[in-house]
Amino acid sequence: MKRGAGMRAGALLLALSLQACSTPPTEQGLPAPPSVPARWQALEAPGGGATPDGLQRWWRFFGDTALGDWTERAQQGSPRTAAATAAWHQALAQRDAAAAALAPTLAANASAGSDVTGQGSSRRSSEQVQLGLEARWMPDLDGGAAHALAAADALAQARRASLGDVQVQLAGEAALAYIDLRALQARRRLVRDTLASQRQTLQITAWREQAGLASGLQREQARAAVAQTEALLPALQAAVVQSRHTLALLAGQPYETVADDDAPVPVAADGLALDIPAGTLRQRADVRAAELEVAAAWSRVGQAQSQRRASFSLGGSIGLRALTLGALGDGASLVGGLLAGVSLPLFDGGALRAQVRGQQAARDAARARHRATVRAARYTGEDALVTLAGDRARALALATAAAAATQADALARHRYASGLVDFQTVLETQRAAFSAQDAVDGARADLARSHVRLYLALGGGWEPVPHTAAVEVSP
Repeated sequence: MKRGAGMRAGALLLALSLQACSTPPTEQGLPAPPSVPARWQALEAPGGGATPDGLQRWWRFFGDTALGDWTERAQQGSPRTAAATAAWHQALAQRDAAAAALAPTLAANASAGSDVTGQGSSRRSSEQVQLGLEARWMPDLDGGAAHALAAADALAQARRASLGDVQVQLAGEAALAYIDLRALQARRRLVRDTLASQRQTLQITAWREQAGLASGLQREQARAAVAQTEALLPALQAAVVQSRHTLALLAGQPYETVADDDAPVPVAADGLALDIPAGTLRQRADVRAAELEVAAAWSRVGQAQSQRRASFSLGGSIGLRALTLGALGDGASLVGGLLAGVSLPLFDGGALRAQVRGQQAARDAARARHRATVRAARYTGEDALVTLAGDRARALALATAAAAATQADALARHRYASGLVDFQTVLETQRAAFSAQDAVDGARADLARSHVRLYLALGGGWEPVPHTAAVEVSP
C-alpha cells in the first residue's frame, strides 16, 4: 500500500509540474501600435471625394481607361508578381505544416519474416506476419507548437502584404511610364503644330520677299527656325519608342500592343486624395508587412523559451500477429501497447538560453525596422502632398502664361502679314508660345506624376486583408 501511494503521489507531482510548465509565457507590457497624426501637416484645408477603400484602384480617379488597363496588366503579368505570389504560397504551406504539429499522427505498418533454427533433421523454421497501427501525440503543454503556429501565421500574412507591396510598386511604375509616354507624345504633337505654323510663316515671308516687302535675311531666319524645330522630331520619336518599350516590358506584353495614338496626358480631379486621414498609412503594404514581421518575431521568442521547459508525449500501437498471412483473419493474436514520456532539458551548455537571446535580438531588430518604415511612410506622404500642391500652383500659372503667349503669337503673325510689325517680333512670339506651351504640358505631366506618387504614399494599389495577428507592436 505504501508503495502504491508513493507511486500515485509521484504521478500527481509530475502532473502538477507539467501543468505548471504548460502555460506559455505572456509578453507583458507590449507598446501600443504606431501612432500617426489624424491629419496631414501639409494640408491647410481638406479636399474632397476620396476614401481609403477607393485607394485600392486609385488609377480610376484619372478617368483614363488605357492607364487603368496598363496598370492592372503590370500587376498581373510581371514576373515580380509571380515570384512574390510563390513566396506567399510557400509561407502558407509552412503555416499548414505548423498547424499539423498540434494534431496527433497515425501510421500503418506491416511486416513479415521467417526464422530458421537448428541443422539437419532438427532444422526448424517459423514465420510471422504482423499488421498494425501506430499513433503518437505530443500535447502542447509548453506552448511551443502554438507559438510556432502563430509565427508561421504572421509570416504568411507578412508575405501576402509583401506581395501587395510588389503590386503597389508595379502599379506606380506602370502609371508613371504611361504618363511619360503621353508627355512625350504631347511634346511631339506640340513640335509638329509649331512646325506647321513656322512653315506657314516661311511661306508668308517668301511672298513678301517677292513683293519687295521683306529681305532675304528674314527668309533665311524663317528657314532657320523651321530647321531647328524639325531637328527636335527624331529625338522625340526615339524617346516615344523607348517609352513604349518600357511600358510593354513592365506589363509583360508585346511592344506592338502599346498604341502610339497621341492620347492626352491623364489628369486626376483636384482634391481626390486630400480627405484621406494620415492614419491610412497603416494600410500601406510595407507597413503591414513590417508589423506582421514583428508579430512573428514575438512568437519565435515564445517558441524558443518553450524549448527550455518539459515536453510530454503519448504513443500507442495496436495490431494483429499471426504465423501466416492467411491466419491474420481468424487465428491472429491482438497485440498493443501504450507509452507515455516526459523530457526536461537539464544541461546543454547554454545553447537554449542563447537561442532565446538570439530570437529576442531578432524581435528588437524587427521592431526597429517597423518604426523606421512607419516614419518613412509618414514623411513620404507629407512630401508627396507638398509636391502636389506646388505642382498645382505651377500648372495654373503656366497655363495663364501659355494662353497669353499663344494669343501674342497669333497677333504677331497676323500683323506681320499686314506689314505692321517686323519679322523679329514674329520669331520672338513664336519661341515664347512654344516654350510656354511646352512648359504647360510638362507641368500637367508632373501634376499627374505627383498624384500617382501621393496615392502610392497613401498605400493604394493593393487590397488589404484582415489583420489577425494578436501581437501589438511598438511605435
